[in-house]
Amino acid sequence: MGLIPGLLLVLFILNKKGASCSYFPNDRVIAETLSKPFAYSADFRARMQTENISEEQLKDEIVAKGKIDFDKSEARREPCPRYLLRYPAQSPQYEIFFEKCKEQAKFESLRRL
Repeated sequence: MGLIPGLLLVLFILNKKGASCSYFPNDRVIAETLSKPFAYSADFRARMQTENISEEQLKDEIVAKGKIDFDKSEARREPCPRYLLRYPAQSPQYEIFFEKCKEQAKFESLRRL
């Protein structure tokens, strides 16, 4: 009897706090990556300048709305899994290879498609 009102109350509280729950692999990798400090290779930083991409745009737009290609990623690689991110998800314009380590996310290469 109290299950439905309890679920609605929990849902209301979580929505008010801005919490989100997503257990899809793409969303988890992106959320974990965004929670870490970013480190850039010299090549990656040079490509960011060439493409006129700021760090804020990289984090807020490209990584946050990108899609991980798990077929071309090395998700089980130790100690740092390596991922291929494509942005945007539909008809991608950029490919980014990065490593998601415990302490930081290391961005290695950026390529315009």
